[in-house]
Amino acid sequence: MAVPDRVPPVSLLADAALFLDFDGTLVDLAETPEAITVPPGLRPLLRRLSETLDGRVAIVSGRAIADLERHLDCSAIAMSGSHGLELKLRDGTELPLSAPTGLDVARQEVDRFAATAEGLLAEHKPLGVALHFRRAPAEAARAGAFMADLAARTGLIVQKGKMVAELRADGADKGDAVRAFMTEPEFTGARPVFLGDDVTDERAFEVAAEMGGAGILVGPSRPSAARFRLDDVAAVAAWLEAAAGELQR
Repeated sequence: MAVPDRVPPVSLLADAALFLDFDGTLVDLAETPEAITVPPGLRPLLRRLSETLDGRVAIVSGRAIADLERHLDCSAIAMSGSHGLELKLRDGTELPLSAPTGLDVARQEVDRFAATAEGLLAEHKPLGVALHFRRAPAEAARAGAFMADLAARTGLIVQKGKMVAELRADGADKGDAVRAFMTEPEFTGARPVFLGDDVTDERAFEVAAEMGGAGILVGPSRPSAARFRLDDVAAVAAWLEAAAGELQR
C-alpha cells in the first residue's frame, strides 16, 4: 500500500456519495467513548452536506447506531453501526439485529477482566463487546492476549482499533456497509468517498476505490488504501465546509 499525503481537492465530492467515520474523523478521540465533545458546527454541516448531495451521506462507525443517535441528529442521514453489522437507511428502515452465540459469555468475561486493572473499560454493544485501554496503555499486550483467547473460546472475531479491541460476530465490515448503501436508490451511480482514521476503515477505503471513488485517511501518514489524507478532525471539518461551499455554487 502507498502512503497517501495529498490533500483531496474539494471537487472530489462532485457527484459523490459521502461516507464518514465518526470517532477520530468527525470528533476527536477521548479517553472513553462518552467523553467525546461534538463540535457545535457538526450537526448543521451534516445537514448541509446531505441537502447538497441529495441525501448521499452516511455515517459508518464502530459505535452502535443507538450510541451515534445520542450524539448526532441523524434523522435524515443513513447510518451503519457496529463495524457494518447494523444498517439504518435514510428513511429510518433498519435491518434486524441477531446477537451472535457466545456474546453473553464474552460480555461477562470482558466485564470481569476490565475490573482487574484501573483504566480498563468494557463497553457493551448490540452485537459485540469492546475493551478500551486508552487510560491503561501498559495493559495493551495483556488485553490483546485476553481478547484473542476469548475470541477462540466463543467463536467471535477480534476487531482491533486505536487502544481498543472488540469481540463481534463475523460477517460484515465497513466496506460491506459502503457496498450495501451504494445499492440504495439515492446512492446508486455515485462515486463513494470514505473518510476515516483507523485500521478498521481500510476495507471501506478499498471498496471506495473499487467502485470508482476514493478514501481519505485522517491523521498521521501511514501505508493505506486511501488516496488522500487530512491532518486531523479540524482539517476534516474545514475541508467539508469548503467542499459544501463549492458544490453550492
